[in-house]
Amino acid sequence: MTYLELINDVLVRLREPTVSTNLETTYSTLLGKFVNDAKRQIEDAFAWNVLVQTITLTTVANTSSYSLTGAGQKFQVLDAINTTSLLGMTNIDFVTMNRNINFLPVGTSAPVNYAFNGVDGNYDTKVTLYPVPDAVYTVKFSLAIAQANLSADATVVQVPDVLVAQNAYARALVERGEDGGLSSSEAYALYKSMLSDHIALEGTRYPDRGEFVAT
Repeated sequence: MTYLELINDVLVRLREPTVSTNLETTYSTLLGKFVNDAKRQIEDAFAWNVLVQTITLTTVANTSSYSLTGAGQKFQVLDAINTTSLLGMTNIDFVTMNRNINFLPVGTSAPVNYAFNGVDGNYDTKVTLYPVPDAVYTVKFSLAIAQANLSADATVVQVPDVLVAQNAYARALVERGEDGGLSSSEAYALYKSMLSDHIALEGTRYPDRGEFVAT
């Protein structure tokens, strides 16, 4: 579903008139906030395959720090490999990396370790590689990256839209109060059951993504 379709889906569930744009009324604008809140909660629940992207770094000799351009700050690492040297990369803690980089002698070779360290001017996460590359290497990060907030009517949500609609509906019921229809607690319980089912189904295809338990 698109952003507008999600808002209208929630409006229909609430027995309210639909709108032609997400900012048409104060209520549709509020529901747009709920849709984005729902989207973020669902993205945080699991490393959905639809969110997976590969960010490729091309190293420069004697340079240890690089930006993961386009990754932003909210992502989950699924894998990192040095494809030039056919090596799997290992995520080490910041303190160990900081001491490796700053205590002499600093090794230069094919990088096998990485640690995240701050953001760049575009607020993309920076990563430090070690050993410091001694030549050009291709390093690929497979990341589950959260979709940007929905704002344009025609933007399609990436995570399962039925989950977003149900979650946003439950949030809308909390804000509006009970009106003789489904209670907010019932709507949220239904959402959790649906979320668990969707994750279980996707988990059969990607067993490395871990198990989700609804709370």
